[in-house]
Amino acid sequence: MPQKIRFHLDENVNNAIADGLRRRNIDVTTTAQTGLISSSDEEQLRFAHSQGRVMFTQDSDFLKLHNSGCEHCGVVYCVKGSRSIGEILRGLILIWDVLEAEEIAGMVEYL
Repeated sequence: MPQKIRFHLDENVNNAIADGLRRRNIDVTTTAQTGLISSSDEEQLRFAHSQGRVMFTQDSDFLKLHNSGCEHCGVVYCVKGSRSIGEILRGLILIWDVLEAEEIAGMVEYL
């Protein structure tokens, strides 16, 4: 049975994005909430993978991790400052609406 995407937001992401996703009943965790502040990007990605979560980030280091072959459940990337909070929310909600967790696993989506 297909599973809905669950997100994990790294520490560089505005909390308003997590709040907006939660208001739409989308399952999301944040770095602060999970006690991962100051953890390495590799640790963040491992945590998200262990929880079956897609990482949303504005940190290009996660793209390097993807390119190096790190296993993950998916990465959604947006260049910092290139989109408003509303635009980011709309993009994440669209991804959540149209993709299942299995379809984004190991992939990178760009906003």
